[in-house]
Amino acid sequence: MCGFAGFMPGKEQKLDSGSIIQEMINAIHHRGPDGSGTWEAHNKNICLGHKRLAILDLSSAGQQPMRSYDERFTIVFNGEIYNHLDIRDQLSSSLQENFTWQGSSDTETLLTAISEWGVEIALKRSVGMFAFALWDHRDEKLILARDRMGEKPLHFGLVNNSFVFASELKAIKKFPCFSNKINKNSLREYLKYNYIPAPLTIYDGIFKLIPGTYAVVQNNIEISFHTFWSANNEFTKGSREPFKDYSEAVDIIEKSLTEAVSLQMLADVPLGAFLSGGVDSSAIAAIMQNESKEPIKTFTIAFEDDSYNEAPFARDVAIHIGTDHHEILVTDRDVKKVIPKLSSMYDEPFADSSQIPTYLVCEAARQHVTVALSGDAADELFAGYNRYTWTPRIWNKLSWIP
Repeated sequence: MCGFAGFMPGKEQKLDSGSIIQEMINAIHHRGPDGSGTWEAHNKNICLGHKRLAILDLSSAGQQPMRSYDERFTIVFNGEIYNHLDIRDQLSSSLQENFTWQGSSDTETLLTAISEWGVEIALKRSVGMFAFALWDHRDEKLILARDRMGEKPLHFGLVNNSFVFASELKAIKKFPCFSNKINKNSLREYLKYNYIPAPLTIYDGIFKLIPGTYAVVQNNIEISFHTFWSANNEFTKGSREPFKDYSEAVDIIEKSLTEAVSLQMLADVPLGAFLSGGVDSSAIAAIMQNESKEPIKTFTIAFEDDSYNEAPFARDVAIHIGTDHHEILVTDRDVKKVIPKLSSMYDEPFADSSQIPTYLVCEAARQHVTVALSGDAADELFAGYNRYTWTPRIWNKLSWIP
């Protein structure tokens, strides 16, 4: 997890850019304790800052902001491009013979792909979770992009006529004279969904970039949005090309899961997995263990209240697949200590009760590993929640009512 921030000053605004960007990235120091960097254009029309958590290429060659080999682009990047080695192979045919890679980071791979193919093609060929801000020196425009499912955050908007963007709202709030008001429509959406969906944030004038899109910003206020991937299009395509039978579906799912997990195990730092004992996290941990020559580290939260405690199931799975298992007992006191931190962690209203045990298991896992895989979103993808079985039964009884 890295973090970045930046701004394009409003016309005729005189700002101490260096101290402002430093304060903004200091606000998200927790996202990247392994390094930081800032950059400002010569004409002072753009300023970028970055906080780094090193996962691929731990050397200085992976530091950001990073300039492209052709000097056209400067990028601040958060996330990981899982297929970046394949992209390097694809680029080898188009790069000049005297070209040499400066390091082994996926940031350099992405930046080179953008230089060679353009932003949209590079995004479509990149598999991963990411958000980035890219400055085009030639055309003097800013490009903001977010991954297909919105795994990595990216916020942007106007603050006192300056265009400001960052990985977290707390960095944007450090911009001078931030006074954007609470957005009442966002509160309404929060009460409906238990979170505030993109493109809204809790503040007027500040937005989340919609997943699967990139935005082009010029002259601070001229902004256009472009979709490089759409979930709706993928669902429509899937419905037109259904599986032939159950066994084909199982084979494709197993192949896809194995490929996805294998790609995400590419790292230059220790890896682990969150294990609850459920089908989703157990499947991921099992695939990881199958792909690893040594026991992987797995982590489980145990509760004193047996009605909430899934630790025995996770323990059984860990023994069965042979992981190096860590069980963290959480008490009521531990939970209460987390509650005051929630507003600063999430920056805006968020009502998923799993946020507390997720924080605690992450805190414990960080003592042993830098990266951990989890089964988040499996219940949505594979219809694992009770509501998916209740809804048809209820609808069959109620649908006859006008």
